Amino acid sequence: MENGSSISLSTVQINSNSKELDRIIVKGAREHNLKNIDIDIPKKKMVVFTGVSGSGKSSLAFDTIFAEGQRRYVESLSSYARQFIGQMEKPKYDTIRGLSPTIAIEQKAASKNPRSTVGTITEIYDYLRVLFARVGTQYCYKCGKKVGRGYAQSMVSQIMSLPEASKILILSPIVENRKGEHKERLEDLKKQGYARVRVDGVVQELENVQTLAKNKKHHIEVVVDRLKIKNDKKFEKRLTDSVENGLKLGSGQIIVHILGREDLKMSEARSCCGIAYPELIPQIFSFNSPLGMCPDCNGIGTLLSMDADKIVPDKELTIRQGAVIPWKNYFIKKPRYNNDNSWGMNQLKAMEQQWGISFDTPWKKLPQEDKDLLLYGSKHKEMTVSWNSAKIQGEFTRTHEGLIHTLMRRYRDTQSEGQKRYYSTFMTASTCPACQGKRLKNEVLHVHINKKSIIDVTAMTVREAFDFINGLNLAGNKKLIAEELLKEISDRLGFLVNVGLDYLSLDRSGPTLSGGESQRIRLASQVGSELTGVLYILDEPSIGLHQKDNIKLLHTLHHLRDIGNTLIIVEHDQETMEKADWIVDIGPGAGHLGGQIVAQGTPDQIKENPASITGKFLTGKEQIEIPKKRKSHKSRESKWITIVKASENNLKNVTAKIPLGLLVAVTGVSGAGKSTLINQILYPALAVKLHDSKLNVGRYDKIKGLSHLDKIINIDQKPIGRTPRSNPATYTKVFDHIRDFYAMLPESKARGYKKGRYSFNVKGGRCEACKGDGHIKVEMHFLADVFVPCEVCNGKRFNRATLEITYKGHSISDILELSVMQTKELFASHPKITHILNTLMDVGLSYIKLGQAATTLSGGEAQRIKLARELAKRDTGETLYLLDEPTTGLHFRDVRLLLKVLSRLTKAGNTVIIIEHNLDVIKTADWIIDLGPEGGNSGGEIIAEGPPEIIAESSKSYTGHYLKEILNGDEK
Repeated sequence: MENGSSISLSTVQINSNSKELDRIIVKGAREHNLKNIDIDIPKKKMVVFTGVSGSGKSSLAFDTIFAEGQRRYVESLSSYARQFIGQMEKPKYDTIRGLSPTIAIEQKAASKNPRSTVGTITEIYDYLRVLFARVGTQYCYKCGKKVGRGYAQSMVSQIMSLPEASKILILSPIVENRKGEHKERLEDLKKQGYARVRVDGVVQELENVQTLAKNKKHHIEVVVDRLKIKNDKKFEKRLTDSVENGLKLGSGQIIVHILGREDLKMSEARSCCGIAYPELIPQIFSFNSPLGMCPDCNGIGTLLSMDADKIVPDKELTIRQGAVIPWKNYFIKKPRYNNDNSWGMNQLKAMEQQWGISFDTPWKKLPQEDKDLLLYGSKHKEMTVSWNSAKIQGEFTRTHEGLIHTLMRRYRDTQSEGQKRYYSTFMTASTCPACQGKRLKNEVLHVHINKKSIIDVTAMTVREAFDFINGLNLAGNKKLIAEELLKEISDRLGFLVNVGLDYLSLDRSGPTLSGGESQRIRLASQVGSELTGVLYILDEPSIGLHQKDNIKLLHTLHHLRDIGNTLIIVEHDQETMEKADWIVDIGPGAGHLGGQIVAQGTPDQIKENPASITGKFLTGKEQIEIPKKRKSHKSRESKWITIVKASENNLKNVTAKIPLGLLVAVTGVSGAGKSTLINQILYPALAVKLHDSKLNVGRYDKIKGLSHLDKIINIDQKPIGRTPRSNPATYTKVFDHIRDFYAMLPESKARGYKKGRYSFNVKGGRCEACKGDGHIKVEMHFLADVFVPCEVCNGKRFNRATLEITYKGHSISDILELSVMQTKELFASHPKITHILNTLMDVGLSYIKLGQAATTLSGGEAQRIKLARELAKRDTGETLYLLDEPTTGLHFRDVRLLLKVLSRLTKAGNTVIIIEHNLDVIKTADWIIDLGPEGGNSGGEIIAEGPPEIIAESSKSYTGHYLKEILNGDEK
């Protein structure tokens, strides 16, 4: 005991005298595929983790170091606070020392909330609200004059100017939009001698007011006086007394209710043209607050409504051919027009026979009057509908509600989520007519600084807003008030400019931002916080960034490091590696072939290390070769897809010609319009035409050449599934063939086992104790949930009887634990199975387990699994593949492998379009469409198009400038 005490004391003594560690020490890290690794990471340096896709970079950076930093912070909180935060599972490691407060900046969409904007995410909008509330000037939206204080006498004069004999009520607002029964307030009014009140718009005797709903918001105004306008002194005196009493009772506000006209609101604080303007406080400039939001759209800026173009997508068809989608069942899917006696069918028959509407004329040739009648209703025009059922028979005269109104009513009334989803396929978000999409009330939109409203400022790009804020010349007290606000806004806008986001507008919706954009926005906010001694972990911040803007990002990262922070960046970008202080190369392979530290050191040391694959690419010993001969568009001269006059977002009536059968790269600086052209116009337009999709399509005139294609496939990096049940085997459908094979085994036939017996998603063959999960979740309350292997099946997912069926000693559960390569060897003589497995190997995924949970796959792995599934399908040679930045998360070696697969697709006659910034990919393309010249409003034009050599010679193209350097370098 004494010895133990002395050891503890000496340990404490040593620790108290030691200085802060200058490195992060990790020992025994074994999360996911990490093989018990030890590593020392220098602090206050910019450190890059690199290696092939799936090698374990993210497992070390995010799942070990960040997860432990986050867990330790949560553990430091009280047990009361922890119950609201949730518990963090401890990563698998032996020791981690020297860990600083940790912040992760990942590639995740900023927000799925439609209310979220660039301005709100960066908090710039919050500062703008305060700025407009403190130095803005209110103007009347009716007469345009500056709004000043209102006085009783001026209000009396305005009321006296009303037409003589007008009947009016002078009302004082007592309760405005507040929940409760308000019994005490009503009792007080009785005691004061008032006889009438207006409750929620209805004038009634105070004695007769019913108990108000406690959980509803109410408006209560007391009737101060009832008058008829007269032009004499006696009336004016009574009116003046009533107005003064009303203002006193209503805290400086009155409402003049004029029979047959809109109420006039008047206020001592701010009033003009019978409109009471609110006090300028920050809340009224918020579209998330009832004080400021447009009441019609609740601050969203858009309203969901039925879209006639979605109800009738193909105008060439007749109604009988299924032009009107909600009526399609009556004619196409369940042909029953002649013998169906349903109410809906009888209505259609009545329209055709009694109103003379032709069901055999193409929709586009129908008279507009007939279209309006079918879609919007017949108003007073009636038809007679026969009805014959078990309970009711007869003829009924009725009007037609209109299909659009019917669908909207059913959408509002249905309790079924499935039905809601169905009706929502016919809906589209249209601009709110009340606020014109500006989200705020009219009176708020007329508060100006230098003739600009707050919405005018947020509609600007970051660069324009930066120039506007820095160009403001305020004087006197306004200058004094706004000084700190303007500095804060200017700094935050400057940070966004420095990370290459100057093309974004402040009102850009959060859900529309790419992963790279949202990550850089968060990075900019961190730069603004000026924290020191923090460990920042970033996931490929260069994603979506053109080489032109990359240098700005590196300056920002260096600034974070120079003020005393540590940066760990998971990255494959060569320029970022060259500018790093330290590189950790993880590998050598992926999955179970990786998880080790291959090399670490300065960029120069990595280049000299023969074990590092990354070093070989950095020195040029290994490289992605330029094709010796590119496929020419001339060989397929007649086959082009042409998008005519694309004008969505910042596109300026662009006409883009895309040659088919080639590898086409769409390039340009961030915000040039690449994603708009391909993802918002080309893909949805073709999906609608070729696959009957309901996607929203951006604005364009027409698309030529659709007859040359039979399908379009979009291969993105979204997860292949949201739950651990989804895995490569189920996603690629190879598990279906394996289950078929096991059902054909003699022992299966003898026992009567069918294919379903070998599924872990349905009852029968799976373990019912864990429902086929293989593990049981144990809730630990204040500790993290623990997942333990199922005691019944021992994590094998299937019941004992199912596991007794084996092939070459492998049960169906054992198959899920095999890698792609091992499975291929096992089923070498089964072509259906090996065909799919070969495609997975072709895209470099030989190492992943068939049953690996979808949630543990990286974005690059998920994209390549999708690519493998498409490769396994029968090839038509007339398919268009779209890939948006497919090199995200890919090492140089993986990029080379990806290009071989894409080349294979184009050799079969298919077309591959990639949106890309990676010069190694761009230089291998057969054709390039370069947009620009800048981002945002300064972009949206096609700068150059043609093979890489043509682009490299373009003086206007930033891409061409960098491409020329790399092409010349490769030639040398």
